[in-house]
Amino acid sequence: MSNVNWTALIVLVLLFALVTGMGFWATRWRRPSSMESLDEWGLGGRSFGTWVTWFLLGGDLYTAYTFVAVPAAMFATGAVAGFFAVPYTIVLYPIIFVFMARLWSVSHRHGYVTPADFVRGRYGSRELSLAVAVTGFLATMPYIALQLVGIQAVLEVVGLGGGSNIIAKDAPLFIAFALLAAYTYSSGLRAPAVIAFVKDTLIYLVIIVAIIYLPSKVGGWDAVFGAAQEKMTTVNEATGKPTGAFVPGSQQMWAYATLGLGSALALFMYPHSITATLSASSRNTIRRNASILPAYSFVLGLLALLGWVAIAAGTKPVGLDGKPNAQLVIPQLFEDMFPSWFAGIAFSAIAIGALVPAAIMSIAAANTFTRNIYKEWIRPDASPAQEAKVSKLISLIVKAFALVFVLALDKQNAINFQLLGGIWILQTFPAIVFGLYTKWFHRWGLLLGWAVGMVYGTWQAYNVVNPVTGAHFGGSLANIPGIAQMGYIALTAFVINLVIAAIVSAVLNAMKVSNGTDETIKGDYFADAGDPRVEKTLPTGPHEVTPSP
Repeated sequence: MSNVNWTALIVLVLLFALVTGMGFWATRWRRPSSMESLDEWGLGGRSFGTWVTWFLLGGDLYTAYTFVAVPAAMFATGAVAGFFAVPYTIVLYPIIFVFMARLWSVSHRHGYVTPADFVRGRYGSRELSLAVAVTGFLATMPYIALQLVGIQAVLEVVGLGGGSNIIAKDAPLFIAFALLAAYTYSSGLRAPAVIAFVKDTLIYLVIIVAIIYLPSKVGGWDAVFGAAQEKMTTVNEATGKPTGAFVPGSQQMWAYATLGLGSALALFMYPHSITATLSASSRNTIRRNASILPAYSFVLGLLALLGWVAIAAGTKPVGLDGKPNAQLVIPQLFEDMFPSWFAGIAFSAIAIGALVPAAIMSIAAANTFTRNIYKEWIRPDASPAQEAKVSKLISLIVKAFALVFVLALDKQNAINFQLLGGIWILQTFPAIVFGLYTKWFHRWGLLLGWAVGMVYGTWQAYNVVNPVTGAHFGGSLANIPGIAQMGYIALTAFVINLVIAAIVSAVLNAMKVSNGTDETIKGDYFADAGDPRVEKTLPTGPHEVTPSP
């Protein structure tokens, strides 16, 4: 405990206590007559306006791991691995402006809570819905675990989290996630919605102060870019190649472009992104947010540059175990360059930045399990109150699994699975997004394309070997078949998925094979707040839902 930065730790604890209190208070915020339904507990009553949705989506998409990993990638390997996150979030918002309003409308009309709910209603296919649900659930789990990486980085730099003493090493994480589990259980999506205001305010404050103050302490931006260029062009002794890319070269353009486009297509396929979106009060709220969320992309660009500021500052990110760890570079930079009290604010921004997405992700994963596995396959006659009860329980189990996953296994496993999650989740894009516009794709074609994309993507990711450690799942780039260029595995798998789905759909449509019962109509995709819902009754057959007149 002699190495603890007590001033920073006290500031961290005080701000953490503040947001914990807000999390429990959130159960009274806009409280309905009953929280015993997924609409209320899992989607905040679908009542959030423009600014609440903006903070919630910002808190959901720009996570603690983003705060840690993006500048860490810039610090370690440069622009291809790090800065691609900026253009991908710029490309992202026009894409969601186009299709997310339609998903909100049809979900509002039919009471859909998850993307798999929509797929079930659109295609009448339990199998395709299950594939989308399982993919979303599996892709979300390591994402939750990675939020712990951000908290662990803060704890290590502040002086906790190292050594063999379990009290000093792991107790802070147990306490943080126990409190997170408690207020998420009681308040549902309202808790992260309230906390997001504090989290985003802290992050804006810290990054803007850092980007103005720090360059002046290391010689200005010319010195920052000069130091970064020198490091990236230095040959890495372990690989015999340059350390990284200062500016992507001609051989890296495909990698940079496919990483950006593939990530943009994938992000809003994650259940937690859709959960935050469906909590909005109207379709225009979604479109307004697509217009103003790029403000976060601007801040993300500034955050990424801090990785190069750390190079110029000579930051040495070394863990309490004595080993270099690039994930610690931003917390270490703040501790080295700022007074302890401001370092504490920065650490709080990262730690609180883990709580908001972790809460939303656990709620989204729980909703997915409850609606598309428990209700669809195990107990089709479950009432709304029973759904809420099961979802609350699963949200606790999901958090506990994420905690055990990170504490019991090497954190590199969480990173590897998160890379796989990005590859997997993109394979649900055709069933969800194309389904919002057309029924031409056949349910069996979509299912087969999904399966081929999943297998191909996983196989290719496994074959990427880390040149230093020799471990599999060493990255997310591989040769694109036919053009001999490195590209994002997820996007290549997506193209193969789409080709298979199109060919099989054309054949099955020509053979007039049934494409399932579509419970939606054209007007559902333009419904807005105030439009009535389709009331559904459960007939004797446990797996068919029929709209009432």
